[in-house]
Amino acid sequence: MAIKQAGAHAPILALTLVLAPSISLAQGQPKAPAKEGKAAEEAAQPAEGEEAAEGEEGEGEGEEGEGEGEEGEGEGEEGEGGTEALGLDALCKIDPENCVKIDMEEYAKRDVKAEMYAVQQIWALRARRVELNLPYAVLTMNDQFVAHPGIGGAINYYIINPLAIGVNGNYYFNTISDFNFETSRAARIGQPLTEYQFTVNGNLTYVPAYGKFAAFGNFIFHYDLYVLIGGGIISTRPIAVVDPDNRTFEFKIRPTWGFGGGIRIFFTRWLAANLEIRDYMFLDELENPNIATGFDPATGELRAQDESTWLSEDLEFTNNVQAQLGLSFFLPPSWEYKLPK
Repeated sequence: MAIKQAGAHAPILALTLVLAPSISLAQGQPKAPAKEGKAAEEAAQPAEGEEAAEGEEGEGEGEEGEGEGEEGEGEGEEGEGGTEALGLDALCKIDPENCVKIDMEEYAKRDVKAEMYAVQQIWALRARRVELNLPYAVLTMNDQFVAHPGIGGAINYYIINPLAIGVNGNYYFNTISDFNFETSRAARIGQPLTEYQFTVNGNLTYVPAYGKFAAFGNFIFHYDLYVLIGGGIISTRPIAVVDPDNRTFEFKIRPTWGFGGGIRIFFTRWLAANLEIRDYMFLDELENPNIATGFDPATGELRAQDESTWLSEDLEFTNNVQAQLGLSFFLPPSWEYKLPK
């Protein structure tokens, strides 16, 4: 019975299934425009809200931009102030080892000499002053057989600032070197030797240049360079080497001339250290390397004892190059400039 009833109602169920979707679609079509209108209004409201939000955001960004501009200006002001703040601190960061700490407030209170002159006055004037180079040490530089150390002194008067006239003198102490002894012993020959007693010379001095230099940290030294020429006398005698048993010599005075140059380094306006190189040139007599033999027919004495045979016939051109180191004292010790600057 149940099967038969289901079979009877089967066409009705099939028709219901086919028509139900179409009915629902037909019922939904009239309502679609209303839904679309509402949806459009709802969609429009968020869009306007978004535009408002975007406007507010734009205004916010504008305000932020202005704020950034103000910040930029603030940064610029800070940058300018920072540039003024830079100085020794920035340099100390770059090179801490050479950083010098200065109290700027105290440094600003110092006395400042506002006047600066491109051409400065000569620090140590020489014009119309007397230079006493007393004493100085003497050391011979070109005689390896005999050393001629000594002491000396000089007096100069400066007519004008770069030009002076003066005199100097040296007294010598002579010592035969070990080199001469070793050479004579090894070669079995004697080298003619000469010893000096004293020399006196007149000089003309010219100062072509002067300047200054820094040394020992913060010390400034002034110096000048000078050249000189002169002439005078020198007392010399040969040293008996070939025949010392029979020969003895006396000092003789001979003319001398020469030139030189030096440097003075000033410690004060009246005290200076002086180093000079000088060449004293002269014609010298040397011992005769030959010994006369036999007897003199007139006197009957040995010819070796005849003084006329002791010296060489020719004169020897001699250079006595020596270094002179001493102190110079300038008088008067002070002076006044003609012009204030």
